[in-house]
Amino acid sequence: MGTWCRALVVTCFLSLMGLNLSYADEELPLNEFKVGVLANHGVLQAKQRWQPMMDYLSENVPNSRFEVVPVDFNGMRSQLLSNDLQFIVTNPGQYLHLSNNFPLSWLATMKSRKHQGSTFTIGATIIVRADSPIRSLQDLRGKNVVASDPQALGGYQAAMGLLHKMGYLPEQFFGRVQFLGFPLEPLIYQVRDGNADAAIAPFCTLEEMIETGLINQADFRVIHPTNPPGYDCEVSTQLYPNWSFAAADTVSPRITMQITRALFDLPADHVAAITADTLGWTAPVSQLKVIELFKELQLQGAAPPLYQTVYKWMEKNKEWGGVLLLIFIVSTIYHLWLEYKFRQKSEFLVSTERQLKDKALQLERLQSAAILGEIGAGLAHELNQPIAAITQYSEGAMIQLERLGQDNPELYDILGKINAQSIRAGAVVHRIRGLLKRRQAKAEPLNVTLVVKEALALLRRELDRAEVQVTVEVEGHPYELMGDSVGLSQMWVNLVKNSLDALEACKDNRARQLRIEIYYHSSEIKVLVIDNGEGLQGQASELMASFASTKDAGLGLGLAICKDVVSRHHGSIQIENCQQSTLARLPWQQGCVVTVVLPKG
Repeated sequence: MGTWCRALVVTCFLSLMGLNLSYADEELPLNEFKVGVLANHGVLQAKQRWQPMMDYLSENVPNSRFEVVPVDFNGMRSQLLSNDLQFIVTNPGQYLHLSNNFPLSWLATMKSRKHQGSTFTIGATIIVRADSPIRSLQDLRGKNVVASDPQALGGYQAAMGLLHKMGYLPEQFFGRVQFLGFPLEPLIYQVRDGNADAAIAPFCTLEEMIETGLINQADFRVIHPTNPPGYDCEVSTQLYPNWSFAAADTVSPRITMQITRALFDLPADHVAAITADTLGWTAPVSQLKVIELFKELQLQGAAPPLYQTVYKWMEKNKEWGGVLLLIFIVSTIYHLWLEYKFRQKSEFLVSTERQLKDKALQLERLQSAAILGEIGAGLAHELNQPIAAITQYSEGAMIQLERLGQDNPELYDILGKINAQSIRAGAVVHRIRGLLKRRQAKAEPLNVTLVVKEALALLRRELDRAEVQVTVEVEGHPYELMGDSVGLSQMWVNLVKNSLDALEACKDNRARQLRIEIYYHSSEIKVLVIDNGEGLQGQASELMASFASTKDAGLGLGLAICKDVVSRHHGSIQIENCQQSTLARLPWQQGCVVTVVLPKG
């Protein structure tokens, strides 16, 4: 019986051993974790400091491998948001900021290797040059300071809490605050080089830089210094809890328990503890001081941005949110449609107002033209009689000379010229009367060159008196044109007279010149009247309107009549200064050029 029992026990033992061996042969999956740490002294230094701690955790947490990821404040937030980090090692101020948006759990608080293993080692030190006139916090008002980051508890936030307790308004205290980020050493260098009046640095930064030989202790002073019992560094503010190890909610409780046990079991003489500058880890300490600081600065209880509030409300009230969104879209479209219609109506009203002004101007000109028509008709009627009498008297004198047989060719020639000019004057009067009454002018074959030269002959005495050099140039084969000789003659006289007036107005000693170029083309005749006078004194389109004149004694009818004559011949007229003209061949660049184009047909 005893032998049988011993055999049964041995069999069961061997079965259990075989079961354990089968489980041992199975490979469990390896868990890879990334731990984000604040790189307050640079990325390389952060890796050198914390990678041994990660190696320690990899050895003591089964089937796990830990990797350090140096980040700044914003990088830690963004990588938590994208689930790239499973653990973080940071100060409690950053933890409280992150815990508003991410579910985090404190696992352990670090004990400082200095200060007799204290867990309250975060604070701010305000540093100035040794020769600086700044001696107290009051002297810092309006000065330029540098800090690492607005979210740094062991720096800017702790200093703001100190100013608040001293009765100052932190936001309005300094003249300018410049945030340089990490690493921390440039903060002290900015003060050393005179680029900043003071630096707000984390607790013990100054002593660590002195110990490593980066700066000299005699070159700097601490403002509002305190040296708490048992601590090795000077600090300007109160102290807050040390860095802590926190886990995201994506990590299983079994892993967090194993990590917490491994952190608590870390010996003070272990290489991971020595490299991380810690005596080990302890249970998470109270964050009450940090919470009170944030309440004082209204950082913790600050209202979230409006877009976050709206987004959360939309998530909770999707139906009402959809209705409000639809109403907003429809209202926006309706508003844009109303604005479009309003602009259309505004443009229509502006266009209507412009048309009314044009109509009023046309009405005013028509009234002036009607008055001028009445005056012109009366003048034509009154002038016809003396002109007819001159014509009859000259003809009678010529007949009387022939009857008497007196051979006086000079007198006969003078009487012939008087008779010709009186006939021409009568034709001009009739032409003006017909122009005012809008009657159709009589077309007859005419030579444009001859008409131009006749106009120059009428003004020869005035041109000679003004010492104007007149040049007429003809190009092409001349041919006759069907047109109104009286109207064209009147047009050339007006144009030459305008050039003469412009030349007489010149005050300098320039040689006064008038050049008329006539080009006979196959389909049209182009005539250029060019002078080197003062040029146009206004817009050509305005000067061609009725009753528009730049002359003190002018009626403003000359160019209007020219435009009317040219339009009756289906031609075009253009007036411009020589300097702005697009014509290639101009004898000079000052003065005015008038281009008249008369079609052959």
